[in-house]
Formats: sequence, C-alpha cells, structure tokens
Amino acid sequence: MKSRNDRNNEGGNRWKTTMKKNVQRLGGGKGGLSLEAFANAKSKNNAFNPALLKRKREFYKNAKFVSKYRKMVKQETQQSGPSSSIQPTEENSSGDAGYTHQKKTKNVKGSNSLEGLYEKKREEKEKARMEREAMIKAKKEEKEKAEARRKELKEKMYKRTRKGQPVMKYRIEHILETLQGSK
Repeated sequence: MKSRNDRNNEGGNRWKTTMKKNVQRLGGGKGGLSLEAFANAKSKNNAFNPALLKRKREFYKNAKFVSKYRKMVKQETQQSGPSSSIQPTEENSSGDAGYTHQKKTKNVKGSNSLEGLYEKKREEKEKARMEREAMIKAKKEEKEKAEARRKELKEKMYKRTRKGQPVMKYRIEHILETLQGSK
C-alpha cells in the first residue's frame, strides 16, 4: 500500500507532465506562444484551406481532361475499328505504296440518318405546334360564343316595360331552361 505522501507526489508528477506537454505543444516555455501555435490554437475547424481547395480543383480538372481523352480515344478506335478497312493501293504518283482509308458506310448512313432524324423531329415539332394552335383557336371561338350567349341573355334579362318594370317573359324562359338543363 502506498502512503499518503507517495500518492500526493504521484499526482503532482502527473500534473507536471501534463503541463510540460501543454507548454511544448503550445510552442515552448517562457516566450509565450509561437505564431503557428497561436494561429492553430483556436482554429479546430479546417473548413477553409485555400491550398486544399486548389488541390481539389486541380484534381477534378485533371479528371475531366482524362475522361475527355478516354472518350476521344474510344471514338477513334470505334471509327478505325473493324467496320472500316485499310487497303493497300497501287503506287501513288510519288512512287510510294500507300494506304487509303475507306469511309465507313456507317458514317454516310449516319449523316443521312441524322438529317432524317432532324427532319422527323422538325416535322413532329411543327405538327405539335399546329395542333396547339388549332386547340387555342377552338377554345377562343368557344369562349366568344359563350360570351355572345351571356351578352344576349343579359340584354333580355335587363329589358323593361314602358313603365320600368322587368319583362317577365325572358326571366321565366331562363328559369325553365335552367330547370330542364339540370334534369
């Protein structure tokens, strides 16, 4: 069993060692904090670090260039792949035996099909536009007819006799029409 003095002494040693570690961590003893320790003492959050941001930006930029390069290489291999053929020809006018690249029939068809697709798409858009215009025109005509009916009904309802009394004939007709329409 340890005596009381040993325990107190042990606790003091722990305190001294932690103080020494803190002093060392914060930049050395009597001179106070070093500039670097002072700057880092309060900033636990490393959210804004321009160097890291720059490094990330460069990484993503390089990744974009690499992916573009890979796509380009893939396109070239597809174009000069098994569908196109390279055939040796007779001597050129310069006397060298050369190779000619025949155009792929796919490319010719592709350009035609692209034009065809473009035409088809344009026709579909034109057709859709014409349908929209026809619908708008029909709605407009229907609206005008309804407005004319309401105007005519309003004129009938507001008609008065010479003495200023409302003409009941039109009002009764309107009530009958609404009752028959609701059945």
